[in-house]
Amino acid sequence: MAEYVVEFGKDGRPVEPDGRLDAAAFHRNHAPIWSVLQTFLAGKSGDVVEAGSGTGQHVVHFARHAPDITWWPSDLNESHLRSIEAWRAYVALPNIRPPLRIDLSDPAWCPQMHDGSGPAELTAVFCANVIHIAPWRVAEGLFAGAGRYLGADGRLFLYGPFKRGGKHTAMSNAVFDTSLREQDAEWGVRDIADLEKLAAGAGLVLVETVPMPANNMILAFARSAGSSVNNSIERDGSA
Repeated sequence: MAEYVVEFGKDGRPVEPDGRLDAAAFHRNHAPIWSVLQTFLAGKSGDVVEAGSGTGQHVVHFARHAPDITWWPSDLNESHLRSIEAWRAYVALPNIRPPLRIDLSDPAWCPQMHDGSGPAELTAVFCANVIHIAPWRVAEGLFAGAGRYLGADGRLFLYGPFKRGGKHTAMSNAVFDTSLREQDAEWGVRDIADLEKLAAGAGLVLVETVPMPANNMILAFARSAGSSVNNSIERDGSA
């Protein structure tokens, strides 16, 4: 039976009085995701943006395990932003910043990325389960922003289901893809080759593909050889 995406808070799971939402997927995938992220982040400091934080539970888990990293959650959905802030207040960790309202379809992401009030050059960007439930322009903006804001040794980590060479890696992903496209013709499981093309345009290259549970993957992108940090939006806010 086709699986349908339901917005957090409308999926029958409890909503706390303070606005904290709970995602079933978080409980299934946070440990395997962190096992990949921690390998890269071990011994590092700096700023990491989570693009599309959803409920905010992942960033809380990551921040607990990487206290030397400053974590910047983000989303565009207002109920998600409230949940992220509620989780931030609930755990009171000093290394989680207030959520950024990032529109990933805009390559500039948000004013705080370039007006001095947000993160500095990024150590990493993490994005889970976003680009298949959004129009293609969101993937375009995600890569463009990552190419602009990541440091020379930074990484973009994408988590979710992906196709290889135009083919699904599992029947369940094919069924899921059909359900997504039935909900919105602009949605769908993305092909790795198409994402590599976006990455190349942003000065990034796929450096690692990690199989994950439930037929998901993590794709890690780094700066391509000869690519340099090119922040085309000045820190004073001018384009």
